[in-house]
Amino acid sequence: MIRAVVFAYSSVGVKCIEVLMKHGIKIELIYTHKDDPNEEKWFDSVYDLAVKNNLQVLTPDNLDNEYERVKKINPDVIFSFYYRALIPMKILDIAKLGAFNMHGSLLPKYRGRACVNWAVLNGETQTGVTLHHMTARADRGNIVGQKSVMIGPDETSHEVFLKIIPAAGELLDDCIDAIISGNAEGIPQDESKATLFGRRTPKDGIIDWSWPSKRIHDLVRAVAFPFPGAFTFINNEKFMVWKTKLIDAKFSDDIKSGTILSINPLIVRTGDGAIEILKYDGNIIESGMRFDSGVKE
Repeated sequence: MIRAVVFAYSSVGVKCIEVLMKHGIKIELIYTHKDDPNEEKWFDSVYDLAVKNNLQVLTPDNLDNEYERVKKINPDVIFSFYYRALIPMKILDIAKLGAFNMHGSLLPKYRGRACVNWAVLNGETQTGVTLHHMTARADRGNIVGQKSVMIGPDETSHEVFLKIIPAAGELLDDCIDAIISGNAEGIPQDESKATLFGRRTPKDGIIDWSWPSKRIHDLVRAVAFPFPGAFTFINNEKFMVWKTKLIDAKFSDDIKSGTILSINPLIVRTGDGAIEILKYDGNIIESGMRFDSGVKE
């Protein structure tokens, strides 16, 4: 029987652990994270899954002192499924069949954090998941397999992530036999095509109305609920923008970007046209007022 130690979080973690159990992998230990009370909890719990299935689960603040515990288990394989912390290489090296990570993009594109959000924000029409070997440098190891998902022009990051969950399970299901038989060497990543993106914070949701309409639309759907959201200001008050629509509109060229062209529907001047705001939180006084993004012109 193949024995594994698993590092996992979120719905992708739950889905992939379920795949391991289906294949009869003996999960000796699961590492996961304590939920952040400041983060919207919209995903499934790895901790709850472990408890339900009588699997040992730990939530250490860091992994520096976990080497001896994992070494004692001496797992055949180590898996990481959306685990948010870097796993020390000395721990990864314990696994005889290797250590494998499920990453939320089509590597080598979108290495790093918030992969789906960045893909949506950048207007990508496709993303996916990659199962790859773990190395000392994150998201760099040989690719064992990939599965693509499409991104619709109006889909939010959350809607795309809901596609990522089953795709991750299907990919692991496709690759597990090769892994447990020791035949998952994979292929090297093409470094010439690599891109790297960092963590996003709520302040990154600010709208610059001088941007083209599509760029604003992509930002809004990239950070829409359950993420912190896109925002602007009016009368020195924060105004949240949750959903937008690309439109054609006629207006005078001398109208500055950010100007409210109409209230119902709510249409705003952008850098190359106008955009309709379909869902928002905030107060609007009258047409002709102008949103302030806080960006110097």
